[in-house]
Amino acid sequence: MNSLLKFRRPLSPSLTSLSLQRLSTTLHYVFEEKKEGTSFIHPTAIVHPNAVIGQGVSVGPLCTIGPSAKLGNGCQMHPSSHIFGNTKLGSHCVLMTGAVVGDDLSGRTVIGCNNIIGHHAVVGIKCQDMKYKLGDECFLDIGDNNEIREFTSIHRSSKSCDRTVIGDNNLIMGSCHIAHDCKIGNNNIFANSSLLAGHVIVEDYVHTGGPTVVHQFCHIGSFSFIGGGSVVSQDVPKYMMVSGDRAELRGLNFEGLRRCGFQVTEIKSLRTAYRKIFMPSNTNSMGFDERLSEVEHSEDLGSVPAVCSMLRSIRDSFTENRRGICKFRQWSSS
Repeated sequence: MNSLLKFRRPLSPSLTSLSLQRLSTTLHYVFEEKKEGTSFIHPTAIVHPNAVIGQGVSVGPLCTIGPSAKLGNGCQMHPSSHIFGNTKLGSHCVLMTGAVVGDDLSGRTVIGCNNIIGHHAVVGIKCQDMKYKLGDECFLDIGDNNEIREFTSIHRSSKSCDRTVIGDNNLIMGSCHIAHDCKIGNNNIFANSSLLAGHVIVEDYVHTGGPTVVHQFCHIGSFSFIGGGSVVSQDVPKYMMVSGDRAELRGLNFEGLRRCGFQVTEIKSLRTAYRKIFMPSNTNSMGFDERLSEVEHSEDLGSVPAVCSMLRSIRDSFTENRRGICKFRQWSSS
């Protein structure tokens, strides 16, 4: 072996340079915008004849497109990206190098328009739930304008009666994981290595610091913030900020509310309601449920839509099959 290596001649600099130049020229041609709207498929790509390819699609070297795949107009597949199974991509989606979308399973993966699937991300494959039975249909639906960064994994549902859902305009940073049957809303930001277990529900405008871990079946309310390094094992109500292991309530997400256009009067009302519920001046006077009821029946606070929404989010967390809310770090035993 060593003797063979000893006599192997390295590629000359001129030949290496020529090869790189040809590859660069090819990729430039593949991914540049085509005025005619024609598609380009690199000769080394494997595209099944039954696949449906839209206009202006670019398929780079060493890509794979399965027989049940459908690509909308203007999609781009960078080198060594792959589409398997019953998978549909909307128009102008981009698969970066090494991305894998779909799986040869019963069910389907549907991805909307203008989505970016990052380098070596894996989207729409079999879940990691031991209850899943091979042959059962499983589903993943993703909306529009999402950026799913490198090494992220997003799994299909664990059963045919459910589905994993991701809405619109979400930024899912590198190495995140979204498990089976999760429901993700719109305009969320998941920082690097945010990990969501099965059946987690995330509403809208949620921001997580990375790395964050969320226990299965938890609900994360809209406009909430999860501090970096947190382990969330119970629900996070709307508008609130949590952090820690296990995550505890740390107040309202004031900065997030301001950025999302909440009025000063709304934020003041939310602050007043929060203090009455979680920071009462006399903790022995009323129990937690009584404090909730007092705010609900308050003339000043009970008529504010944002406060009503927060109260409903708290109430819902204590219904059957829910996990309750994260504890306030000075919560009384009542």
